[in-house]
Amino acid sequence: MTAIKTNNLTKRFGRDLYAVDGLDLTVQEGEVFGFLGPNGAGKSTTINMLLDFIRPTSGSAQILGHDAQAETTTIRQQIGVLPEGYDLYPRLSGRSHIEMAIELKEASDDPDAIIDRVGLDRDDADRKAGDYSQGMRQRLALGMAIAGDPELLILDEPTNGLDPNGAREMREIVEEHADRGATVFFSSHILEQVQAVCDRVGILAEGKLVAVDTIDGLRDEVGTGSTLTLTVDTVPSVDLSDVPGVSTVTTRDTVIEAAITDPNAKISFIDRVREGGATIQDIETSEASLEELFATYTNGGKQTEVPA
Repeated sequence: MTAIKTNNLTKRFGRDLYAVDGLDLTVQEGEVFGFLGPNGAGKSTTINMLLDFIRPTSGSAQILGHDAQAETTTIRQQIGVLPEGYDLYPRLSGRSHIEMAIELKEASDDPDAIIDRVGLDRDDADRKAGDYSQGMRQRLALGMAIAGDPELLILDEPTNGLDPNGAREMREIVEEHADRGATVFFSSHILEQVQAVCDRVGILAEGKLVAVDTIDGLRDEVGTGSTLTLTVDTVPSVDLSDVPGVSTVTTRDTVIEAAITDPNAKISFIDRVREGGATIQDIETSEASLEELFATYTNGGKQTEVPA
């Protein structure tokens, strides 16, 4: 059974404005799936249709094998949600929020265990949520989402308001939940967080799904493998551009950079440089980042600002 499956899912506002246009997406059980796209790409609209907060114009969606529009009560007993722009009850304590979430899920969780798991101080948990910082609010909302140990977590910008340590802890919680066999589907603009935790990513642009794959698969698809950087005593005069598996070579002063499309080409390229009489003083390899891949898929390969 798949965790999330959409078939031609479409949301149109007015006659010609398509927020989501014919989305076909499958998220397998047990995977951590990152859902990416620039502002206005349709990510939040998609999540809102999955949760039946808004109805699609056409197409369908299934959550854990259930119809997302017809079986919402069943679905909500099996999933946890941290939506963007969520509301808390300012007069209730953090602990009361957790207890309420446990009761709604008809679960038997220990509230203190959840409070500890999301890194919320127990003394803070007894305070009114209206006095919380944004980071504390985010931790509390995540604690409510994981109540009942849901089979599927849907997280929309889960690291908003968190400092780097908090973001790292959030990632660890996501990984821990996935290690329990659950599925995690989350949207985030912090691409290094996505790159660190996701099994696969989907990239949405102008309402259409333009790519779905592992990050390595995305690199292969666009021909962006790794960059091999050599620091040498002198750049050799031999031809370095015809080594199989090397797409481009650039030189500056005593540095040679080669774009590698075949991992086996690295040794051949290094040998060619040495055969040319150069002494290699340093070797560095770097992979194309998710940010670079994101720019390629959403902006025709031109560098773009990471969406906020």
